Amino acid sequence: MIAQHFINGAWSDIGDRIAVEDPGTGEPIGEVVLADPTCVDKAVVAADACAQRGELTRSRPAYRLSLMLQMAAAIRAVTEEGAEVLCRESGKPLRDARGEFEEAARYFEYYGGMADKLEGRSIPLGEDYFDWTMREPHGVSAHIVPWNFPVGIAARSLAAGLAAGNCVVLKSPELTPLALCILVKALASTDLPAGAINLISGDGAMTGAALVRHPLVQHIVFTGSVPTGRAILRAAAERIVPCVMELGGKSAAVVHADADIDTVVASVESGVFFNAGQVCSAMARLIVHESLHDRLADAIAARAEALEIGHGLDDPDLSALISGPQLERVEQHCAGAIAEGAKALTGGQRVMRAGYFMQPTVFTEVAPSMRVANDEIFGPAISLMPFSDSAQAIALANGTDYGLVAGVFGQDINRTLDTARQLEAGQVFVNEWFAGGVETPFGGTGQSGYGREKGLEALDNHLRTRNIAVRLNR
Repeated sequence: MIAQHFINGAWSDIGDRIAVEDPGTGEPIGEVVLADPTCVDKAVVAADACAQRGELTRSRPAYRLSLMLQMAAAIRAVTEEGAEVLCRESGKPLRDARGEFEEAARYFEYYGGMADKLEGRSIPLGEDYFDWTMREPHGVSAHIVPWNFPVGIAARSLAAGLAAGNCVVLKSPELTPLALCILVKALASTDLPAGAINLISGDGAMTGAALVRHPLVQHIVFTGSVPTGRAILRAAAERIVPCVMELGGKSAAVVHADADIDTVVASVESGVFFNAGQVCSAMARLIVHESLHDRLADAIAARAEALEIGHGLDDPDLSALISGPQLERVEQHCAGAIAEGAKALTGGQRVMRAGYFMQPTVFTEVAPSMRVANDEIFGPAISLMPFSDSAQAIALANGTDYGLVAGVFGQDINRTLDTARQLEAGQVFVNEWFAGGVETPFGGTGQSGYGREKGLEALDNHLRTRNIAVRLNR
């Protein structure tokens, strides 16, 4: 399969190509065509032309609602085909790849239902005035998608952006571009206007930089690393372009003395080992009351050692990392933690087999000053740190530059909710990591970024407000 460009309603394979690998085997499974600055320009110009024609905004809002429900149905129709491709190019289990397409359809249903409800308001200024607000799209919106959840993350920003009436240039990741082509082909099979969605692929240094610096781009949505986010923000600052930034995380869960151990272990399995830990909102740190620490550490290590490791098509508990360089980085992080004095109860090394697999890893004896307690690993590793009182737990949990998500486990409702209130994060889970859904706003504070995706709040980022004030001549 070749991941092509989709520009102004047509597919193109013009450009240099690189191979796309199956992380579970290390073997090539396809190619991706890379967009150079000329290709980027064509995509942005097509989106701008569509925005200028007003095909999404000048028609009745019910048209966008109907269009997006068509898109949701089209996504569901290609879920099985897309899931297998996504599984093979990303390494993730087939069930999770299938779930990503199902989530994508849900985003279009959810935001489609909002497309005809983006209302302004009337503001009373006295009998000689008539004043109202209008909520309008930005115009051309550039969406830069990461490799870990290419279909789900593309859909969440695409659906909100289209519901608001924006025209989008989507940059897919060069590591996982294939399933996004299937997604866009499904969307293009509807009554989508030419130029409303454009798909290009390439690396950040060439394709991404050309996109965010293009003079017709009026809005940027980025999900990825902090260093890349900073580079995009510098480019956006030159033209004062509004951005949504969903960056890294080093998220912590506080486990109080009355927490149920089985509940915590189940959340660790999903919060740490889901997608091989390649999740910005992964449960990277577990802040555990000293009375539970050793028992919980042993229980987590036992669960980690029982995980079935295998190729994504076999639906294992733990799948491959995305690439050889990513495996090398994760293994180096783990080796560095041990060198600093952390103890690996289990794991800490790569799995010696074809593909890019890392052992599930559980660290104890982690000091707050260690790199493993502060730097994002982006792999299947968790660090446990003990605490003696709630104030210490909150200080440890808030002790990084990140603030994406956090969690609390415990039965005392007053203490649990008081802890949740004090955690510095955009989303806090109580007694279940990854509780929530497409309806719940998601985004960070600090170096985890700003702006919100998912939920009704996401629409605010894709719209701007115009005020019209009229003095009545009497």
